[in-house]
Amino acid sequence: MSLSSSTFRALRHHNYRLWAGADIVSVTGTWMQVLGVNWLILTLTGSATSVGLSLVMQALPTLLLGMWGGALADRLPSRPVVIAAQLAQAGLAAVLAVIALSEVTSVLPIYGVALAGGVVNALGGPALGRFGAEVVPPDDLPNAMALGSILNSAGRILGMSLAGALLPFTGNGGLFVVNAASFFVVIAAVLGMRRREFHRLATADRQPGAVLDGLRYVLRTPWLLVVLALWFVSGSVGRNYQVTMAAMSAGPLESGAGGYGLLSTVFAVGTVLGGFLAATRTRLTLRLLLIMAFLTGLVQALSGLMPSLWSFAALMVPIAAGAVALDTTVSARAQLDSPDAMRGRVIAALSIVSAAAGAVGGPLLGWLSDTLGPRVALEVGGVACLSAALLAAVGLARLSGRTVRQAIRLRPQLENA
Repeated sequence: MSLSSSTFRALRHHNYRLWAGADIVSVTGTWMQVLGVNWLILTLTGSATSVGLSLVMQALPTLLLGMWGGALADRLPSRPVVIAAQLAQAGLAAVLAVIALSEVTSVLPIYGVALAGGVVNALGGPALGRFGAEVVPPDDLPNAMALGSILNSAGRILGMSLAGALLPFTGNGGLFVVNAASFFVVIAAVLGMRRREFHRLATADRQPGAVLDGLRYVLRTPWLLVVLALWFVSGSVGRNYQVTMAAMSAGPLESGAGGYGLLSTVFAVGTVLGGFLAATRTRLTLRLLLIMAFLTGLVQALSGLMPSLWSFAALMVPIAAGAVALDTTVSARAQLDSPDAMRGRVIAALSIVSAAAGAVGGPLLGWLSDTLGPRVALEVGGVACLSAALLAAVGLARLSGRTVRQAIRLRPQLENA
């Protein structure tokens, strides 16, 4: 099979090409704003804790309102909701630009914008996920997700690089203006898509209790619970590498800010490779999920033993690649193996688990690094991920009525690929 028909097969579709182009522009703008917000808060407060609080403000609405956003996504047409969410985010970016350019000295308005942005993400994010699934046929959705991971990684690298280069000339306000403009690129792409080429998902009827129905579906779907539990462990103690890489650079590796920058760059390269790994596969199965979770946990545990910056950096590549492949597989299986009318609420459940994992894992790994040392933190996290992968294999084996070894191959009902 040729590269164009396999690795990049989702790009054969006109609507996805527009979506992919808009995606990298939007992600680039988002990361420019992330750097600008963090720097602005640090400038005003001089406190890294204050930066962390802004992240909590962004994540909290997803934990509280995510399932409501999923219920809305399952009931309403995705296209107008996506456009409305993009307009809202553009408005919030413009507000940030005004705050920065007016030289406000209080951090409270920035927290307010962060909280409002979190609400928009919570209510509009599931619709965005549903819409992304409608621009390609179901068979090409895993490939589209994998390519999306590559674009997200590329956009992150490009956004941070551009922000660092432009910040001395434009100030924080300029970065926010660029991000505001990026949302109109997404809107233009959505409006330019061909209606006849959409692959519409079935919608849910308007009825009371839609949020509870979504929760009941998740809680009564054992294989999905197992996958979400594995993803939570992997995302909390096995994914917050911004914490552990910084701790290793400042501590055992004695490489300082330069070493941390190098590790961040290497990690970003690994995420791109992980996206390509997922994109080359015609099927993203639960077998791949278990293998990636196990191997990533193993390499993480080993990374705590690495004696030098370069040996540690070498292991960041497979860890980052495995993490992206794992994330893409979880998203693909959770969506494709769930009913269309429940898709938005399943996407919301994924967002809630991801937000909770970040909120728990970052402070936990920081505490372990401070009390036991970053090497031990990495080893503990790696062993936890290994254990979670084995327990998930056991759980899926019991659900399928087979042995653990057979579960690694997984019955077609569980793969449904």
